[in-house]
Amino acid sequence: MFVRGELSGSANFRAAIEKSKVLVYKTHMHFIPRAISKVVLEAARHFPAVVLTGPRRAGKTTLLRRLFPRASYVLLEDPDVQGRARSDPRALLDELTPPALFDEIQNAPELLGYVRTRIDQSPRRMGQWLFTGSQEAPLMRGVSESMAGRAAILHLLPFSLAESDRVSLLLGGYPEALARPKARHLWFSSYLQTYLERDVRSITNVRDLATFRRFLALLASRHGQVLNKTDLAAPLGVSVPTLSDWLHVLEVTGQIILVPPYFENFGKRLIKSPKMYLGDPGLACHLLGIMSLAELNRSPFLGALFEGFVAAELIKSQVNSGRRKELYYFRDQQGLEVDFLFPGPGGRLWMAECKAAKTVQPAMAGPLLSLRRSMSRPPARLLLVHRRSQAAPATHALSPGVAAVDVRGLLNLLAGGQ
Repeated sequence: MFVRGELSGSANFRAAIEKSKVLVYKTHMHFIPRAISKVVLEAARHFPAVVLTGPRRAGKTTLLRRLFPRASYVLLEDPDVQGRARSDPRALLDELTPPALFDEIQNAPELLGYVRTRIDQSPRRMGQWLFTGSQEAPLMRGVSESMAGRAAILHLLPFSLAESDRVSLLLGGYPEALARPKARHLWFSSYLQTYLERDVRSITNVRDLATFRRFLALLASRHGQVLNKTDLAAPLGVSVPTLSDWLHVLEVTGQIILVPPYFENFGKRLIKSPKMYLGDPGLACHLLGIMSLAELNRSPFLGALFEGFVAAELIKSQVNSGRRKELYYFRDQQGLEVDFLFPGPGGRLWMAECKAAKTVQPAMAGPLLSLRRSMSRPPARLLLVHRRSQAAPATHALSPGVAAVDVRGLLNLLAGGQ
């Protein structure tokens, strides 16, 4: 697996760029093709620039360097390169031979305006400018201001189960956690520390990082629940506006998934707050102190963690095919709840209920059938998603109109595989 090199402090910037292409080390994990690769290559054929956003360490740099091996590589986390980008951006660009890859562009957003000028000078040259960024909202502001109509915006998340059999509820999908599963808790601890020091402080003024760490652990304990900001703020001793800022930081850096409620004219009062999940199940297990599969199976959080795992896989299936995120839940004040509603192939509505059990019963389909009876336009598919059993088939009929599937079976259905 490739990793980003470091730019030297040499005065010879071109030599520094070449040095940055050196592979510093390899992990124990060979390169795994990413599902979004075809979308990235297609975007590079039709847009002068491609911007790939996503959480830190999801594999953005690795993917772009693999797909565009001849691209000049510039790491914008290097202080010397940042200074050069700000003090003399034209000279920096003059010394590059496109295609060029700028890693972590949010550290030097001023470059985007100068790149735009070069794009406008040669508007028919496609795929010449490649960017990665780990802070979606700040980066998007720069792109919308400088690169409107000139850049394709794509989002890379950690590995999905469709990409690697190593992905699991316990390990999650981050490449390093999958490459070294025995050291994953040390990696997650280091990841959180780096995340706090870099992304959190660069986006908002968090004065007390210890309280923010407690906030992350508290969020893990509320994984899969309807978001109640007042309930979260009280034990931390912070205001609701402060907590809202913190949630915004987590959302724009790809660390949480907020699933909004699904609205239709049901003639009943609905819950209107979103549900919250940590974006990676391995990170959620780490924050909850779950160290092994045996602990996971005994954990009172197993159901919520499995639900979050399904949510993350559904989001990944959407963004990996270049589509926007569309995932909803339903809950009314009478207690009827369905975990997920989302567009399936062809755009028709699908509904899914998640159960961490490996043995499913027809009664578990009750909420799906009840909601279907309330809808003016019935959904195309009703699915009960459960944990995989070695003995059970991946997909089977549970009750009339409802199929029971494991997570891989769900992904196969979304991909049109069966």
